[in-house]
Amino acid sequence: MPGLHMFRTLPPLAVVLGVMGIVPFALLGIGAVGASPDSSLSAARALVGYGAVILAFLGGVHWGFALEEEQGAQAERARLVLGVAPSLIGWAAIVCSIVSRPVLSLAILVAGFIATVVVEARAQRRDLVPGGYMAMRWAISVVVIALLTTVLVLRTVGAHVLL
Repeated sequence: MPGLHMFRTLPPLAVVLGVMGIVPFALLGIGAVGASPDSSLSAARALVGYGAVILAFLGGVHWGFALEEEQGAQAERARLVLGVAPSLIGWAAIVCSIVSRPVLSLAILVAGFIATVVVEARAQRRDLVPGGYMAMRWAISVVVIALLTTVLVLRTVGAHVLL
C-alpha cells in the first residue's frame, strides 16, 4: 500500500513558487532571441544556466523523497540516481554553453527536462512520487520545454525578435 504522502496535495505556496519559476525562462528566452548578438548570446547562456539550476533542483527533490521514509533498496537506489542525473545533465549543458554556442546546450536541457518528467511519471505510477507533485511537474514542464524548444529553433534558424 502506498504511503499516505502519495496522496498529499501540494501546499499552495509550492504551486505559486513553481509557476513563478517559469518567469525567468520566459524573460531570458525573449532576450536570447533578441536582435543584439552580444546581449542575445548572454541571455541564452543565462537561460542555460538557469535551466541547469532548475534541473539540479528537480533532482534534489528526489533525494528528499529518498530520505523521507523507509523503502526498499531498489526504490531508494532509483530515487538517489534520479536525484543526481538531472544535475549532471544541467552541468553538461553549462559546459557546452561555455565551449560553444548555446544551441547544443538548449537541446541538452530540452532532453533533460523531458527525460526527468517522464522518469518521474513512471516513478509516480509505482507510488514513488506524489500525484499532486506530478500534476504540477507536468504542467510546468510542458511550458518550460515549449519555451526552450522555441528559443532553440529560433536561434538555430537565426531568427530574432525586435524588442
